[in-house]
Amino acid sequence: MIVVRYLRMAGLLCVVVPGLALAQGASPAAPSPAASSADPAKPSLTAEEANELKVRTLEERVSDLKEKIFRTKARLMNLQEMVIGGDITTGSKAVLVHRNEMGSSFYLESVAYALDGAPIYTKVDVEGDLEKREEFEIFNGRIVPGNHQISVLLTYHGHGHGLFSYLEGYKFKVQSSYTFNAEPGKVNTIKVVGFERGGITAELKDRPAVRYDVDVQREEARRGTAPAAAEGTGR
Repeated sequence: MIVVRYLRMAGLLCVVVPGLALAQGASPAAPSPAASSADPAKPSLTAEEANELKVRTLEERVSDLKEKIFRTKARLMNLQEMVIGGDITTGSKAVLVHRNEMGSSFYLESVAYALDGAPIYTKVDVEGDLEKREEFEIFNGRIVPGNHQISVLLTYHGHGHGLFSYLEGYKFKVQSSYTFNAEPGKVNTIKVVGFERGGITAELKDRPAVRYDVDVQREEARRGTAPAAAEGTGR
């Protein structure tokens, strides 16, 4: 009886096991995540997003330009200190004065001064605060001995009433430069004078000019001598 039972169980296993193996072999393989999920397409930028990107790009460029301007300004400041610093015991002194002797036909719009290429004074007229000033100081400080160059740019526009109202449409720019020698222990007082050259017979465009009235004194000497006049190179 025991042998018969073992034979029946062995026959049953022979039937069941191949069936299970066949079922496992027929089951399809599970798809891999990579195969089942397709790569989603990258969404295109909207008009608003594109504008924001452009704004950010411009902001980065502006920031870069500001940094470059700051560095350039710092270099100019260092250059200015090197050029016009000087030694207080052995150096020279310069006093630069602007004077306006132009007639009523010319209205002073702006002035720009530089000493040895370094800007020292810039002013644009606001409601007559430049035009109405006949004379004012633009620089007073110590400089190193040697040759120095003053550069000036004066801008005028025509000024007239009634029959001469057409002058309002004219603009005149006068560029000039002047080189002077600063000696140790001396004060160089230079008046930069805008004046009309040639009188009423000269053409209007040829009248604006610049001259330089120079006075050189020792620092301890008292002022009192009349300054010599020197006309600079202008155009």
